[in-house]
Amino acid sequence: MSQLPAKPAASAAVAAFLARVNSLPVKPAGGAPGRLLFLMDATASRQPSWDMACHLMADMFQATRDVGGLAIQLAYWRGHMEFAATPFLTDAAELTRRMAGVQCLGGQTQILSALSHALAETKRSRIHACVLVGDALEEALDPICHAAGQMGLHGTPIFAFHEGAEPKSADGFRQIARVSGGAFAPFDAASAEALRDLLRAVAVFAAGGRQQLAALPGQAARRMLAQLPGPAR
Repeated sequence: MSQLPAKPAASAAVAAFLARVNSLPVKPAGGAPGRLLFLMDATASRQPSWDMACHLMADMFQATRDVGGLAIQLAYWRGHMEFAATPFLTDAAELTRRMAGVQCLGGQTQILSALSHALAETKRSRIHACVLVGDALEEALDPICHAAGQMGLHGTPIFAFHEGAEPKSADGFRQIARVSGGAFAPFDAASAEALRDLLRAVAVFAAGGRQQLAALPGQAARRMLAQLPGPAR
């Protein structure tokens, strides 16, 4: 796993990701909290980034406090075909506590299982955004992209964050995002600030839609808004 600072190319991709959100449908303000499904690789190589994500969860909730709030479900895979998911939680401390209790364990990726779970959840009650975080894709890509496309048809874009520099996996994550109507961004273990900006932006989108995202301070959100064509309806 790379320990180098984020490269200029990665920074440009982060900006492109942030701009992509501007083309997504607006979530009406008010009503129930936005629902965000967080799909995360918990295989052995992921422990440093898992710990980093634990620290960023409170920021995600805080960013949405004034725009309708957020309910997050964490789903993860690890070990030999182990897949688990929390309930949808609206308390940052409880979600962080549950995450901190998970130790990463060697195993192969289960992205298709994760997206199948996400599709079942959004069919029951719409999920406004799905975040996928991982560093590898060891499965056949076509079934995964089919599931991602189904997510898009149900109005749930996937925001795919790929860690590291393995090109085949990065391309797979990019395709997952594209067919779902979401966006892709790379990051590495040294880019906690970039990941924080990305997660805050997706959280605000899930809670309040593009209009609330436009009000989010910081260059990351502004760059995201600047790059996309007009919104799909």
